[in-house]
Amino acid sequence: MIGRIIETDACIAEGIDWLSVNVPEFAVAANACGPIPLRRTEDGFDRLLSAIVSQQVSVASANAIWARVEQAGMTRPHAIRASTVDELRAIGLSRQKATYAKALADADIDFIALRTAPTDDVVKTLTAVKGIGVWTAEIYAMFALGRADVFAPGDLALQESAKILFQMENRPTEKQLRLMANDWSPWRAVAARLLWAYYKVAKDREGIR
Repeated sequence: MIGRIIETDACIAEGIDWLSVNVPEFAVAANACGPIPLRRTEDGFDRLLSAIVSQQVSVASANAIWARVEQAGMTRPHAIRASTVDELRAIGLSRQKATYAKALADADIDFIALRTAPTDDVVKTLTAVKGIGVWTAEIYAMFALGRADVFAPGDLALQESAKILFQMENRPTEKQLRLMANDWSPWRAVAARLLWAYYKVAKDREGIR
C-alpha cells in the first residue's frame, strides 16, 4: 500500500492536527515549533545520492559536500560511472561514500517505478544497493516520494527528540522507536518532521538536511 502522499503544506497541517488530537505530546511539540517545513524534494538518482552524502555527517558538512558534488556535475549516473573513486574523493566524498555512489550508479534503479511501489518494496529495492541502509531508504521514501506513513527510527535526532518530548529516561533504540511510531500511523512522516523540528528547538541544532 502507498497510502497518502504529502504534496503541500496543507497535508502537513492535516497530519499535525491528527497527531495533536491523538498524541498529546505532539500538540506540545507543534505549539513549541511553529510552522513545520514541507521538506518535499524531487525524486531520482540525485536525491538518493544526496542522502548517501548526508549519512553520518552533520547537516553543515552534508550541505558543503553536496555543493561541491553539484559544482563538479556529479549528480547523474553517467558522470559517476565515468569517474574514479579518487576523483570522487577529490570533491569531498570519503572513499566509502565514493564506492557507494558508484554502486548506486551501476544499480540502474527504475526511479519512476518506485513512485507507485509499496513503501516496503521501495525500501527493499534501495537497500539492495551497497551502502544504502534502511535509514537512507526511509528518508528517500519520506521526502522524495512524499509517503505520509513512513518513519526513520534509526535516526539519532529522532530518537533524542522522542526521549525529550515523551520524557523518557533513556533514548529509545531503533526498535523501540519503531514500535512507538506505530501509534502515529497514518501520519508517521509528519511525526518525524515534528520531532526534527522539536529537536531543533530543544537542542538548537538541525536534525535533518
